[in-house]
Amino acid sequence: MTNTAKRLNANKWHDLYPDLGTKPIPIEPYVSRAHFEKERDLLFRKLWLNVGRVEQVPNVGDYFVKTIEMCRTSIIVVRGKDGDLRAFHNMCSHRGNQLAYQANGNTSRFTCKFHGWTYGLDGALRGITDEHNFFTLDKRCLGMTPVAIDIWEGFIFINVDPAPAQTLNEFLGDELRASVAGYPFSTVSENCISWQTELKANWKIVKDAFQEIYHISVLHHKTIGTVFASKGNPYGNALDYTLFPPHGRSSLSANPNRKPTPVEALAQHYGAVVLQQDNAVTDDFPKGVNPTRYANWSFDGVAIFPNTLMYLSKGTYLTHIFWPLAEDRTLWEVRNYSPKAKTLAARFSQEYGKVTFRDTLLEDGSTLERTQSMLGSGAKQEFVLQDEEIFIRLHHKMTEAYFEAHRPGA
Repeated sequence: MTNTAKRLNANKWHDLYPDLGTKPIPIEPYVSRAHFEKERDLLFRKLWLNVGRVEQVPNVGDYFVKTIEMCRTSIIVVRGKDGDLRAFHNMCSHRGNQLAYQANGNTSRFTCKFHGWTYGLDGALRGITDEHNFFTLDKRCLGMTPVAIDIWEGFIFINVDPAPAQTLNEFLGDELRASVAGYPFSTVSENCISWQTELKANWKIVKDAFQEIYHISVLHHKTIGTVFASKGNPYGNALDYTLFPPHGRSSLSANPNRKPTPVEALAQHYGAVVLQQDNAVTDDFPKGVNPTRYANWSFDGVAIFPNTLMYLSKGTYLTHIFWPLAEDRTLWEVRNYSPKAKTLAARFSQEYGKVTFRDTLLEDGSTLERTQSMLGSGAKQEFVLQDEEIFIRLHHKMTEAYFEAHRPGA
């Protein structure tokens, strides 16, 4: 839908997407309980949600449990005897007890710890204790309740709607899927470092902080600010924004004149770190990643509606997933993926990258609860957005569209 040449001849990125408009957006969706409940019912209970990767469940019987408070449920993702992945509500058909208490593990069956009912890896009910004392039972109707599941590029998505309106491929769309096709997710996912924390802030406040680069030169001036900003590009403006509604992709440049510290240069020499400046691509690199083929490229950001952000660079990538807990509380999950270190030098590089990334995340987190604390004051009613906060505007536009689609009589 766009290209760099077209952008350079235009005044604003928004000129390419006039339907988004340029007016301020309301603060009310960030503080309203009623809006939060609509997001629960019309977004999170209807759309495909990223819950993990296939590397978490490589073997038959491997499983993990994902609690999704926004959907008021707990989900089991398990690899069956046939090798297929399945998802189920973590609920016994007898009296509703959770079947799996541990966050992950390996099992041949799921057994309820309340009354001992057992289920196979395919979700079928296999055994009922004291079965003769029940009345009419049909085991075929009493299996674990399935949840729609599908895989894209190794990412596991689930949809709790009993009859999803779209397949995962339809939801992601041809353009988004094609834009990252060929990125080596499987080989870059051998090593995962993760963090999670609960914040007293609306989930969109947290997500918005990572949907724009406007803040980097200011908030991160002590850490990574000069990785992107340069004399000719003092605010680190992006190379490209391409929207695939409801999703989008951005592409960022690196500062070619920045001189890394000796230890930073050493870390980059022995392995890919989250933010570095030697990301020049080769001809076999996916055409949709660094789409402008800019020589001083740093990484691409992919926004998957409603709550996943993904950042792809050369040799490493990371994800942010934002799980709403209340209108003013969010579970923020961060995962950084990289190849398995084969030498001590490569391990040092990864540890250096982890610490640098951690410090950057702490800077990001420093503003979020402070922002939320002021929104409730009512002192302001709107946010004024600039051109490169286009992903924030897209999110609100698409939320309105989903709400409208489910309006009675729509």
